[in-house]
Amino acid sequence: MRKMLVVAGLLCLSTAAMADKYGTAGCGLGSMVFGNQKGIVQIFAATTNGTFGSQTFGITTGTSNCVDTSGGLASIKSFTETNREALAKDISRGQGETVKNLAVLAGCSDASAVGSALQKNYSSIFPSAAAPSGQVADAILSTLRGKALACGKLG
Repeated sequence: MRKMLVVAGLLCLSTAAMADKYGTAGCGLGSMVFGNQKGIVQIFAATTNGTFGSQTFGITTGTSNCVDTSGGLASIKSFTETNREALAKDISRGQGETVKNLAVLAGCSDASAVGSALQKNYSSIFPSAAAPSGQVADAILSTLRGKALACGKLG
């Protein structure tokens, strides 16, 4: 029985290592361990990502199966959708890890200025808790396009 568990674990790890895509939980340590398997296993992948905080770090640095970190519109929209709750908290404070990472993805020169600008526009970025992620991302992008922020990866 023990040998079967070891073999199953190695099979999962090898599958995750060969996968160039990740499941609905997104990239991070969870995607490396559980891969892009469908179903309830993505809950475990998301929990792993959240527990170790590897997703935000991976997106910024291009590690942990997060390969598309060149920044720009697509990365910002994906980052916003994946980190919406943490981003809302950090934007309300005008600072935090997700705001810093968002500034990096957008190519902004000053993360604290980004935090201040997003905080000032919080009510338009998050008009309600039920606002669609696409609308939230568009409002963030609109704020980041301000000339004073000098965000160079927004096209």
